[in-house]
Amino acid sequence: MKNKIWFFILAVSFSAGNARAREAAFAGKFYPADKAELTAFVDKALAAAPASGTDLKVVAILAPHAGYDYSGRVAAYAYKAIAGSYDLVVILSAAHTKQVKGAALLASGFYETPLGRVPVDEKLSRELMAADPLFTDDPAAHQNEHAVEVQLPFLQRRLKKPFKLVAAVMNTENLEDLLKIGRTLALKLKGRKALLVISSDMSHYPEHETAHAVDRTLALVLQTMSAEYFRLSDKILMSKGTPGLETCACGSSAITAGLEAAKQLGAGEFVKLKYGDSYDEAPGIAEKSRVVGYLSGVFVAKAKAEPYKIKFDAGRKDLLLKTARAVIAEVLAGSKPQAELEKTDYALNLPAAVFVTLTKNGALRGCIGTVEPQMPLLDAVKYAAVSAAFSDHRFVPLTKEELPVIKIEISALSRLERIVSAKNITPVRHGVVVRRAGSSGLFLPQVWEQIPQKEAFLSELCSQKAGLPRDCWKDPKTELYTFTVEAFSEKEK
Repeated sequence: MKNKIWFFILAVSFSAGNARAREAAFAGKFYPADKAELTAFVDKALAAAPASGTDLKVVAILAPHAGYDYSGRVAAYAYKAIAGSYDLVVILSAAHTKQVKGAALLASGFYETPLGRVPVDEKLSRELMAADPLFTDDPAAHQNEHAVEVQLPFLQRRLKKPFKLVAAVMNTENLEDLLKIGRTLALKLKGRKALLVISSDMSHYPEHETAHAVDRTLALVLQTMSAEYFRLSDKILMSKGTPGLETCACGSSAITAGLEAAKQLGAGEFVKLKYGDSYDEAPGIAEKSRVVGYLSGVFVAKAKAEPYKIKFDAGRKDLLLKTARAVIAEVLAGSKPQAELEKTDYALNLPAAVFVTLTKNGALRGCIGTVEPQMPLLDAVKYAAVSAAFSDHRFVPLTKEELPVIKIEISALSRLERIVSAKNITPVRHGVVVRRAGSSGLFLPQVWEQIPQKEAFLSELCSQKAGLPRDCWKDPKTELYTFTVEAFSEKEK
């Protein structure tokens, strides 16, 4: 009887142990199952990828996770850029097979590939789960998930010594949860010799040219080093209803949390290393009319980094001003403006807050825009131009006869910055927003030309634009925000 009980205990223990053994489920499907063939592919891809420079202090990488024939050579660019030795690798990846609330871990056991087993860092996994319930132990979320597994052979061949693994799969759309996951992870990784890997493919199933536009737009977004802006950009791009586009990034949740973690760990710049879609990488077997995009890059530590901002050079200013005038003419002619994905100048797809001001003989004729980014730059200019011409309640709609004599000015707004008092407002430089009890108002910096005194400026803003008491800006309950603008205009008519 004792022997039977002991055998039963052993059987249960063995079964429980097996539940934590994440065997190579996608060997022979996404990558070669034969050890020698897999080694040869990975080594060849790494050798073909150019060195990115020894001055890059890599905090995190972004690598695709499709079948190696499609994305393996793109992924190699990111792995070529990393240092040769880490004690720990954390992989944040898409969760394709199961809906999870936060970050689903394989909290114990190991991941296996034909190149061997990678043990899970069980101690760190427990610490993450203790620190925040968004981290959960969920082996089922990993069982049929390829997005972690396909990264491991590159790590196994690239790193010079054994390493432990923390792997989390994600698909929540809750921004606050994703930011919290990223910050918690960064807190636990500080001081450790760790590499953060973000596993994600980019656009899914648009045609070739459209994929390039969507993916290269998001590559610019990543250069802003803002997880919030990435999430907003993803949402806005999806809202355009682009034919064939099912997602801008299957691992958008992992990118959001990973970008926040990388930033908290000292990353100040995203460097794009390689882009290609399935047709670029495998033209003999992939369709040009239905592709998946692949992007690899590194998040690097940089003390004096200047995150990407839209630059308004002469050509871009001219295009936007001509667009504003053309869209007003279209409406006057009875046409409806179209919102389309820009496929040449990708920066025009980036979310932006824009005001368009119309003047006639030097007098205001209309001014409307958005305070926060709500649409791509090009669409925002179209919206603001049409609204300023036909929807500013202070004026009658613009007529066809007036169009030739109006002057158009575009003001692109920076992000709003909350300030504690009016002392932080710099006349001429700052535009100002006041908010209180559901009412708000905005003055562009150009208004300082008419109202140069700060007290008068703020009093008029409160009363004229927000419908609040003139001295509301003095009340601590009133929220004050400042912003700057990049303003450019047509020549005088």
